[in-house]
Amino acid sequence: MTADAQNDPAVRRAQEERLRAVWEAPKGWFFRWTDCNNNRVGNWYVLTAFAFMLFAGVLALIMRTQLAAPDNDLVSASTFNQLFTLHGSMMMFLFAVPMFEAVSIILLPSLLGARDLPFPRLSAFGYWSFLIGGVFVSGSIFFNAAPDGGWFMYPPLTTRKDLSGLGADIWMLGLSFIEVSSVAAAVELIVGVLKCRPPGMRLNLMPLYAWYILVVAVMILFAFPPLIAGDVLFEMERLLDWPFFDAARGGDPLLWQHLFWIFGHPEVYIIFLPSIALFAMLVPTFARRHLLGYPWIVLAAVGTAFLSFGLWVHHMFATGLPKISLAFFSAASQAVVIPTGVQIFCFLATLWAGRVVWSTPLLYATGSLAIFVIGGLTGVMVAVVPFDWQAHDTYFVVAHLHYVLIGGTLLPLFAGLYYYWPLVTGKKLSDRLGRTAFWIMFVGANLTFFPMHFSGLMGMPRRVFTYPAELGIGGLNLASTAGAYLFAAGVALVVIDLALSPTRPKARRNPWDAGTLEWLTLPESENWGVRSIPLIESRYPIWDQPGFVRNVDEGRYFLPDAEEGRRETIVTTVLDARPLQVVRLGTPSVKPMLTAVALGGVFILTTYHLYWLALLSGLATLALVLAWLWTGTAEIPEKPCKPIGHGLELPLYISGPSSSGWWAMFITMMADATAFSGLVFGYYFYWTVHPAFPPSGPGLDGPGIAWPMVALGLTLASWAATVAAREVHVRGRVALARLLLIAAPLASLGGLAAGLAGPWATGLDPTLHVYPAIVWTLAIWTTAHNGIGAIMQVYTLARSLAGRMTPTHDADLRNITVFQHFLALTAIVTYLTIGWFPEVA
Repeated sequence: MTADAQNDPAVRRAQEERLRAVWEAPKGWFFRWTDCNNNRVGNWYVLTAFAFMLFAGVLALIMRTQLAAPDNDLVSASTFNQLFTLHGSMMMFLFAVPMFEAVSIILLPSLLGARDLPFPRLSAFGYWSFLIGGVFVSGSIFFNAAPDGGWFMYPPLTTRKDLSGLGADIWMLGLSFIEVSSVAAAVELIVGVLKCRPPGMRLNLMPLYAWYILVVAVMILFAFPPLIAGDVLFEMERLLDWPFFDAARGGDPLLWQHLFWIFGHPEVYIIFLPSIALFAMLVPTFARRHLLGYPWIVLAAVGTAFLSFGLWVHHMFATGLPKISLAFFSAASQAVVIPTGVQIFCFLATLWAGRVVWSTPLLYATGSLAIFVIGGLTGVMVAVVPFDWQAHDTYFVVAHLHYVLIGGTLLPLFAGLYYYWPLVTGKKLSDRLGRTAFWIMFVGANLTFFPMHFSGLMGMPRRVFTYPAELGIGGLNLASTAGAYLFAAGVALVVIDLALSPTRPKARRNPWDAGTLEWLTLPESENWGVRSIPLIESRYPIWDQPGFVRNVDEGRYFLPDAEEGRRETIVTTVLDARPLQVVRLGTPSVKPMLTAVALGGVFILTTYHLYWLALLSGLATLALVLAWLWTGTAEIPEKPCKPIGHGLELPLYISGPSSSGWWAMFITMMADATAFSGLVFGYYFYWTVHPAFPPSGPGLDGPGIAWPMVALGLTLASWAATVAAREVHVRGRVALARLLLIAAPLASLGGLAAGLAGPWATGLDPTLHVYPAIVWTLAIWTTAHNGIGAIMQVYTLARSLAGRMTPTHDADLRNITVFQHFLALTAIVTYLTIGWFPEVA
């Protein structure tokens, strides 16, 4: 585009109208629901997560009412167990993580100066999965079928059907479905941060919010999959009687605790770091200066994430582990305080060095820091093993946990709500109502949880529905209950403030005078985001780059038009954000919603043991996924390149490591490999706790070496054929590539058959002992991936035959090759473990 055209108001208005027409969803409620614009999806996500939070809060009020007086009989023990299990599960799985993902889906495109994140349909799929799973789990309490084993669901109380009913299956399968949505959102966020930054935004110029979200999304890839692995073992014991946690048949309940807390303790930081990210955005705004210690904060965030994975035994000090293990994990639990303190002191130093403008968002932020620090101090106390032995499973731990979560998650989210509400709706919330609500919540939170320290030290155990008057803690519990209602009143005041928001006048653009990119959004809040994608030279471009906002609005930067009538944004390099591609984004579609419904059917129908219907739902999921991919990805464009302004042209199609699709496959496979690692960990865990592993006897003899080696050879042959097909295809030898893509799935299916033949031929009975059960699990996991790999290979062959894949448009082939790399590694580990390892052990 020439300079004269950029300066022509008529041209700019025409460009803006084309952008508006392309990015606004078609009218009508159905199309608005199926729109895959992340701005719209994020809004639904936030509203749904907020609704679940309110519902979980009501459950907490019922519990506190029951505990207000000794020997109360408001609810029964069974109902109380369901209440505290569902309250904890909803707050952790249905509010904290989904809320941060929802907020990030809304904010990241604006923060990165992008039109959208790279996979808006994946975000929509994640939302519908979250909604269906959340309604399924939370609605169970209305049918007296809610889970009642605690949000941690410790076996064997939860795996034995005579001790736990349908609620355990609802918890396990419903939340496993929700975990799928969390991983999907993590993939979207990681690729968005790495590949959709504006030109010039090098890693050291990224907003700290983007750094935090990148760190947290990577944590999800390594924290959630071990829980998914544990869920697999858990449900196999409940549905098939495979004794993973049954000590009488070689199982061990401690394996569940290891897998759960490998997820559970990083989970605390997964929900804490995004809240700190909100501090990192609003503190500089109200300090009126750049944030001090930017590189130290980034290193501290990464350090917090790294250390958080070495803390899981922090929750298992009372299980009888060796003292050397207790010493290591106690030291690690205290060491995590260091990077946390670095971040907090950087924020305080910024406020100290700046010209602070006190506001409602900053009030919530500073108040939350005060509460969080109290929770952190008690966290150091329970990190000391002898003290933990005394306080374990008492209300002291309840107090510590809630101080951390309210100070580190809930109040910061309210700070972000008051800060970013003008960005989302164009209207400010009431300062008077907001400040009043803050002080009510601040007093209520301390009145609720501070007395619990003393009731816990006086002997009140966790998870009891009543207590005797002789314990002398009635007054403390009554104070906690009064505080809970006071805190709820503060939350209700915020809800009233939100409800009154539509009646208020529009706020001016960037009402806080912030310096970061998200405030380029106009009060009208167009779905398509910024007018043109800017060139970034500073961490606070609105403050530091002269004429920046005007240049963006006038389309003087990149991609100011929608010439072809398509939703587009720019893909850049990972390190230095050099422009690589104009990527075309997903349009409104019903496929993500239908896919989520079908996949939800698999989990829900399995809960009720309707296995044939679950199988049909699984086939429907596969068909919908293939239809989604066939029409929605790797589209061959009508022209090779597109001008984006300033004399630059970018390709409309790229493949391999430069493309966002390749990164999405790689990141997804990292999550898959982590889940597989959890299963392998289970195998070697059993080996360490049993004097003779594997055992011997009828139905217990291993699969031998022959069949596992055949399965490994066939799987590696499939991998080699896929890699060879990629190499010859890019050289134009399409016919040979197609022949290889015919041979590859045949080898994959052969590997599938041979992988199952080993344990089948030797008569391994997975109900007799944990050894055959874990062998069968590893074999099924690997052969299932063989089957998925075969489907991918056939799909890619079909794309080639249909003319949708060419030597210069080969993203499908390159992406499935990434899957094959991980499958080959999985097969090597599995078959050497179950076939070769017992022979040399």
